[in-house]
Amino acid sequence: MRTLLLVWHSSTGGTRQMAEAAARAAAGEVQVRLLAAPEAGPDDVLAADGYLFATPENLAAMSGLMKDFFDRCYYPVLERVNGRPYAAMICAGSDGSNAARQLARIATGWRLRPVAEPLILCTRAQTPEAILAPKVIPPEGLQRCEELGAALGAGLAMGIY
Repeated sequence: MRTLLLVWHSSTGGTRQMAEAAARAAAGEVQVRLLAAPEAGPDDVLAADGYLFATPENLAAMSGLMKDFFDRCYYPVLERVNGRPYAAMICAGSDGSNAARQLARIATGWRLRPVAEPLILCTRAQTPEAILAPKVIPPEGLQRCEELGAALGAGLAMGIY
């Protein structure tokens, strides 16, 4: 059975909800390894057939702990994961495009193959209180995460990716 590695980080719960929804949907098709960014390492990346990266957007960039995951794993897996499929999910307060662009640049360096446009869910959190508050992703947002997870899992299982 093929393996999907889903690496995520979340401080306020939004990105975690997104990652869990995608993982549930993909689990019927492939083995899913759902790991928080601090727990994931190069061996996890090398052992997977495809990837789903989920991060909040913090100050117009991916979260620091997600960046730390890539910093720790980048060189140990460079030239060893070429061509593997990936997708990305961003939980953003307003835009999310910079975090998605940053993640895409790293994936390009790894020579990963994007199989979907980044899924960006905007919470519209704009005040310090709203930004720091626990997030609840609405059902329609979670459904989009499930659809992405299911599509990535099915593509891996069928050998399309």
